[in-house]
Amino acid sequence: MDNKNLKVKIAGMLFVLLLLVSCKGGTNESGNASPVIPDIIASTAPASLEQAPSVSYSREEQELLAFIDAQMTGPYGVYTNRMETAQSDGAATGHEVLSESASLMMQSAVQRGERERFTLLWKQAAQTFDMKGGFSYRYSPKHGKQYSVNAAVDDLRLIGALQAAGEKFQESGFTQAAEQYGQRFYEHNVKNGYMYDFYDNIYMNTNKFITLCYINLSVLRNLSIPSDSGGILLHNMTEILEDGYISDQFPFYETRFDYESGTYRSENINTVESMLSLLHLAEAGRYNLQSLRYIKQQVEAGTLYGQYTRDGVPVNDIRSTAIYALAAMIGRAAGDEDLYRRGIERMNEFRITDGTSPLFGGFGNAETGEAYSFDNLMALTAYSYDRLID
Repeated sequence: MDNKNLKVKIAGMLFVLLLLVSCKGGTNESGNASPVIPDIIASTAPASLEQAPSVSYSREEQELLAFIDAQMTGPYGVYTNRMETAQSDGAATGHEVLSESASLMMQSAVQRGERERFTLLWKQAAQTFDMKGGFSYRYSPKHGKQYSVNAAVDDLRLIGALQAAGEKFQESGFTQAAEQYGQRFYEHNVKNGYMYDFYDNIYMNTNKFITLCYINLSVLRNLSIPSDSGGILLHNMTEILEDGYISDQFPFYETRFDYESGTYRSENINTVESMLSLLHLAEAGRYNLQSLRYIKQQVEAGTLYGQYTRDGVPVNDIRSTAIYALAAMIGRAAGDEDLYRRGIERMNEFRITDGTSPLFGGFGNAETGEAYSFDNLMALTAYSYDRLID
């Protein structure tokens, strides 16, 4: 196995580790939930399409989307891994589907101006993940199992995609859905002006901390809740996110904030998590210049690795598709087109370019056939990334 394929395979393992870190307590079944599906029907030729022209596809984006549609998608959404498993692990595997993937697909459809695709994706997501108290973070088709907890980061991305679709497509149904689910999110994932990682639909409780990369400031700012409540929530979560800055020497962000102790907690720093925090800050116009300089230096050198100590020492030399996709998006959100371009170039080093491979156009391990949803969907989003929420 050559070094490139070995790194891609290890990057997939890193993604599984990220899920284990981020989706705590997600092993309870919610029973046979009956999701409420908003009545949003796509017309064949919406007049509003003329006001929102589609973004031109790059060749790489077209090939990646074709790969995802043909090789990574089933009746419930995008597979966590192209290769099937028993779907019985603590983290999602095989052809299990994640609300994370649904939200990223919806987001990218808005970016490309694809109203009909977005509508179908939203209906599929609602049918698969909607529960009384939030969107289930994970569904196992093999076991008919909808997990009982949501993940705040994914609920917010779903809500943000609906907000953006309502505006871009001039479709009030999407806007109304965003308002409905935004209010539900506030009711269940927010307590006393602070946001929590998850809400358990069976036990009707939350965890006791917030993972910083879950704090999507742009979506929080646009939740359909009373302005006083919204202002308090946005102030509190902005403060927690910005105060999680580690140092000018290592300008990444802490992993989580514990509400009971009032302290930040991090073991090693997972780069994907810290980069998501940076992206959310950049989208809200609050990025740190030192962080931007550091990312540019590492992208230019090709040394942006998967995990660091809190002192900024690499724990490994793993690089991944998702890390460089996030670097590109941070660049574009911050108005740095050079960082966007270089991030895409680094990301494309992981593309499968062999036209005879079933993974052609995607990101994965050509030898094992493995391809992970997070890497591929972050790459898809990066190709046509633009701010979804102003």
